[in-house]
Formats: sequence, C-alpha cells, structure tokens
Amino acid sequence: MKLQSRRSVIAAVLALALIPMASAGARQGDRPSGGAEHGHGWGGHARFRALVFTRTAAFRHTECIPQGTAAIGQLGGREGFEVDATEDPNDFNDANLANYDVVIWLCTTGDVLNDTQQAAFERYIRAGHGYVGIHSASDTEYDWAWYGGLVGAYFRDHPGVAGVNQQFQTATIKVEDRRSEATKRLPARWTREEEWYNFRTNPRDQVHVLMSVDESTYDPRGYSQPGGSPPMGDHPIAWCHKYDGGRAFYTALGHKGVYWNEPLLLEHVLGGIEMAAGRAPFRCGT
Repeated sequence: MKLQSRRSVIAAVLALALIPMASAGARQGDRPSGGAEHGHGWGGHARFRALVFTRTAAFRHTECIPQGTAAIGQLGGREGFEVDATEDPNDFNDANLANYDVVIWLCTTGDVLNDTQQAAFERYIRAGHGYVGIHSASDTEYDWAWYGGLVGAYFRDHPGVAGVNQQFQTATIKVEDRRSEATKRLPARWTREEEWYNFRTNPRDQVHVLMSVDESTYDPRGYSQPGGSPPMGDHPIAWCHKYDGGRAFYTALGHKGVYWNEPLLLEHVLGGIEMAAGRAPFRCGT
C-alpha cells in the first residue's frame, strides 16, 4: 500500500507502511472475481486506484481507522489495486481526485470538508467515479444535503443503552441480493457481532438494499432516547445506488479492529470497493 506523506495523515496510519503487503501486481489465483473475469488483466499494473479518507471532526474510531486502512491496503496488494490514505481535506481538489477511481470514506465523522472541497468531490462523482462509505461515513456531513443523498441515510444511534442492552451484540444479517460482488460469497443468513447502526431514515426507496439486519435476533433500541429509541423494523445495513452520475456503496459494518480480520467482512468490503470503482458489475437500480 502506498501511503501519501501529507500533513494530516495520522501517525497510526503512517505506521501501516511497516505492514508487509503483497505486490500490487500480484494476482490471487483462487478468487474468481479477479481482473481477468471482468476484462481487466493485471499484467503488473494496478487495476484501479483507491483513496482512503479517514478524517474525523467528531467521534474517532480508534480501531476501525488503523485496522480498516491496513486491511484495505492488504486487499489492494492481494487483488492488484493501488491504495493511498489521507486525512488531509486539501486532497479534495480536482487535480488530485482525478488520480482515483474510487474514494473510500472509512469511519469519518462530523464536518470534514469545506465548501470548496465539497464542490470538488461533487464534480468527481458527477464525472462518473465511485464512493464507498464504511460504518460512520453515515455519521458525517449532516449539513451537506448532497452527501446525505450519496451515503443514502444518516446515522441516528446504536444500541448501548445503560441498563437496557449492550453496545455490541450478535445478530443475523439477511443477505437480500446474493448476486452482487459485495455479497455473493456471503451466506444467505450471516450471523456476526457488530455495533448495529440505526438510521434517521430508511433508505430502501432511494437505494438498492444488499443486506438488512434481522431485528428479531438482537435488541436494536438505541441510545438517543431514554429507555431506548424505537427499532427501525425494516433495517437495511448495506446498499448501493447510482448517484448524480457516479456509483455509491455503503456498509454499516466494521466498528471493531478485530472485525477487519474476518474473511467474510473483507470479501464484502472488497466487493463493494470493486463495484464502486467500476471494476465489478454495478446492478444497483432501485
């Protein structure tokens, strides 16, 4: 993984340079979704380029950011795409963004871009590029309506109500679309632990839902109301959609660092990245 040596890249991310990565041109022979299947032979050249953006202006996920960045970098080495990482909002300019096929907002929070940087990112998406939002990417830029449409839904809360329920619970995900690159290696019902996000709105009518979480398998009441906020009922947890000329994929998974060692989570995230980058089929009509 190539890391950008820029002003705001945190020490935890810079330390990832010490993690051994496979060559970006190396090909994993046992994953049928590799470049050859989609007509992108690697031949020692990167299949595509991804920028991981991890700036936070509110809560900081001290596990998701370093471990997720490392895992995505290792996926890039294994699958033949180039990964840069930054926390510098000044990297959101036309010239720099043009270097990337997809920008991955990994556990971002709060207001992370100014108006000029936001405008550059809007132009980037309108030019046909890709966005991936992971976990608290939905807890980001509440006052930027265009971004709210891109991510699909804003974070409301999660379990962890004192005396009511636990923050981290094991629940079952219903994989609704098992044909997408982000889901085709997952079981129809996928049981795992997570910090399960509740959203301010249900995005189903605006996006193509890939997965939802079965609220009967855990206690979804969130911390935003005394005694716990009401369940969502229909509870999408990962989705994709075409947006303003570009491609968007979002997954709410990935809070703990240890989750980034789960093979199925890595396959899910990898598939979403490939979809948003335009290197896997993007069948995400609503």
